[in-house]
Amino acid sequence: MKRFITILLFLIVFMSQSQLNVNASLDLAKNGESACLIEASTKRIIYEKEPNKRLSPASMTKIMTMLLVMESLDKNIITLDDLVSTPEEAKELGGKQIYLEVGEEMKVEDLLKATAIDSSNDAAMSLAVYVGGSSENFVAMMNKKAKEIGLENTNFKNPHGFDEENHYSSARDMAMMGAYLIENYPIILDYTSRYEDYVREDNIEKKFWLVNTNKLVKHMPGVDGLKTGWTNEAGYCITATIKKNDIRFIAVTMNCDNVKLRTEDVVSMLNFATNTYDLKRFMKKGDIVTTVEDVINKPKKYNVILTEDINILKKKGTEVKDVKIDIKIDKLKLKDLNETVGTLEVHYNGELYKTVELIVDEKVEKAKFIDVVFEVLKEIFLVS
Repeated sequence: MKRFITILLFLIVFMSQSQLNVNASLDLAKNGESACLIEASTKRIIYEKEPNKRLSPASMTKIMTMLLVMESLDKNIITLDDLVSTPEEAKELGGKQIYLEVGEEMKVEDLLKATAIDSSNDAAMSLAVYVGGSSENFVAMMNKKAKEIGLENTNFKNPHGFDEENHYSSARDMAMMGAYLIENYPIILDYTSRYEDYVREDNIEKKFWLVNTNKLVKHMPGVDGLKTGWTNEAGYCITATIKKNDIRFIAVTMNCDNVKLRTEDVVSMLNFATNTYDLKRFMKKGDIVTTVEDVINKPKKYNVILTEDINILKKKGTEVKDVKIDIKIDKLKLKDLNETVGTLEVHYNGELYKTVELIVDEKVEKAKFIDVVFEVLKEIFLVS
């Protein structure tokens, strides 16, 4: 009997460990030196293989370049119709290019298309110099942004991705970078999802055909980005993203020996993700989490809202239970629209799952003394 109980306990432990580590035991990215698979809205890692290993990212570097261009567009620092004069350092670059001449003017939108679709180095450099004022300053902006969004194994030395000492990233960082870009500037997918396009369409002699370096956008339904890469040092790499059943996944593989093996890795990861996982949606960005009332402020009632969606990643067919919410508001910070005034913590199965920043949905300011007195008197007479 004692021997039977021992065997039974062993089987229970073994089965539970197998369930917990099912993804770790899968070899979804056989070909890459490093790989990472995440769900974009939760940033939860589904599969990883040496995810923090620092490797050359090649043209996946352009994800950060595009991110900073989109940020400048969003802040109205530049516009899509701005004409950019090609700097000499862009003309000097080799590799993929649209063969810009020094001083040639091209719209920001066309340069963005060339960068996103054709991975053109001269287009990326032209945008970098235009946005940053110089390539050196733009690289400083890239590294500042990398730290800002929590990338721990990334350092840039150029905006296009050529191999260079201390120019590196990791599979995890590339996945998180891609998620950040798509979450904040989803319009970028309008470019990365195009299989082909043109620049210089009004010039018959110089009209240039752009063909997406990511063939999955044409051959795998739901794939709409994001960026490929290749150099001698980096090997073949890709950050690919798919949206299926309104859920987005991002897969990264780095340093594969050829395009075929690179494709095998990401297709394996994306198919596993879409076939295995689902989302439990709790709240959406902009939802009101609480209404605060304080007579010393004007207005005295104001809504506190979420800055991002709250979802929980789960396996298909399973239920999500034991979810608890903890709201923390700092009334001293209730001053202005879009200023962080607190956090909402999501606890799942007894562990902190996600922390979301909270803001107010309207301008809040200190009320004048007479207004405070008036509100207090109203309260007194209403109560009485």
